[in-house]
Amino acid sequence: MNYLYLISLLLLVSSNQNKEWTILLDKELSQWDNYLSYAYPEGYNGEIPKDAQGNALKPIGVNNDSFGVFTILEKEGEPVLRISGEYYGCVVTKKEYQNYHLKLKVKWGDLVWHPRKKLLKDSGVLYHSIGPHGAEYWRSWMLSQEFQVMQGHMGDFWNQATSAIDIRAYIPESIMNPVADKSQAFLPIGEGEEVSSYCMRSANFEKPHGEWNSLELICFEGKSLHIVNGEVVMILQNSRYVENGKKIPLEKGKIQLQSEAAEVFYKDIAMKEISALPKDYQMYFE
Repeated sequence: MNYLYLISLLLLVSSNQNKEWTILLDKELSQWDNYLSYAYPEGYNGEIPKDAQGNALKPIGVNNDSFGVFTILEKEGEPVLRISGEYYGCVVTKKEYQNYHLKLKVKWGDLVWHPRKKLLKDSGVLYHSIGPHGAEYWRSWMLSQEFQVMQGHMGDFWNQATSAIDIRAYIPESIMNPVADKSQAFLPIGEGEEVSSYCMRSANFEKPHGEWNSLELICFEGKSLHIVNGEVVMILQNSRYVENGKKIPLEKGKIQLQSEAAEVFYKDIAMKEISALPKDYQMYFE
């Protein structure tokens, strides 16, 4: 046996286990920028909103939140991010991240706005975010992969702009969506694929209204896992985007937390870099 190799391997494993978590949320939101687009009316059709004279409106823009959409509250001595949802947009990390384990907690508020007055409350964690703001249908977010945060649908997947990914899921049929399931083969979803944009999580593990939900996102070399309250609800791999007809790996980028017409609270946002998929989760990709 090569004892030097064994010792180096043990040191690598120990180093990965002992890497400290980086706290991403503080009272000043110092590790985040913000972007706001518009307050959307009912009947939005993908076109740029216009004023009463028919002129195209400009988005509110970067770090121009005079509306208090993103505020920090202090609850029991810890910072809590409140997102009012009144205007579409996001907070977005100033740094890009690759190969990491992200943890955070989320719960719903009571407020909802047009165009979601009669719909489920909605937000999301967008990862591997690159390029300009407002790249997708709602003109509010960067090209990215979405870990959906929605009432009854925590852990769903949406592609944003021209992203795509493969998900272990049952194939769709008629009006039925693809549904994530660890027993299934990987199904390509997103830009340039037969399934264009969406996959439902495997099961609903959301807690009752007013309670905190623990979310985890593990990303490593194009693979990712959506975990809700300790349960793996989606297994994804081969993260990519399409540009000029060419598929390009999408394994690194910023993280966005969406403002999407519903009041939502986030706290305990922390990240740890990883040098391999955690052992307990490797089986999902075998």
